[in-house]
Amino acid sequence: MSGPRNEVRIIAGRWRGRRLRFPADAGIRPTPDRVRETLFNWLQGAIGGARCLDLFAGSGALGIEALSRGADSVVLVERDARVAAYLRDTLKALDARGGEVQQGEAAAFLRGAGRRFDLVFLDPPFAEHALAPLLATLAACGQLAPRALVYIEHAARDGEPPLPTGFAPWRSKRAGEVGYHLLAWEGAA
Repeated sequence: MSGPRNEVRIIAGRWRGRRLRFPADAGIRPTPDRVRETLFNWLQGAIGGARCLDLFAGSGALGIEALSRGADSVVLVERDARVAAYLRDTLKALDARGGEVQQGEAAAFLRGAGRRFDLVFLDPPFAEHALAPLLATLAACGQLAPRALVYIEHAARDGEPPLPTGFAPWRSKRAGEVGYHLLAWEGAA
């Protein structure tokens, strides 16, 4: 990633090349440019018109990139109030119709969302080891549309978390210390 450590660049779409600056001291670890580029190449046929959920929004790089590339809507969930305010301001500055910010915990949001998503970005802080329980919650909560895709990111040294029934690995890759995967939801609709 080039530029300051608290900045990400939108790679393609409506806001291609736009740089987003997030709070420097918020402990945010944005998905690297080359990982996002690979991910969105994988999603090329699935992103247009998709209803997306970015459960650990942080910089907003994944969710805003999805909107930039034609997603119909994105819910950005962020527990830090200051970062949530940054995300709201960023969406407003971009005039990003279809973008919504919810401040709160990821698991609580999943249990009460009451809507279905075609694409979920699940990139929690690596140190929290939250992927396995969140995947289990996601599988059980009824928020996944039929044939939904779920992107997960983790510290490569930790290996891929166990997948609950209903998820099937579709694509996997590693970039330095980051392991990332795209899972297909094959569970009940």
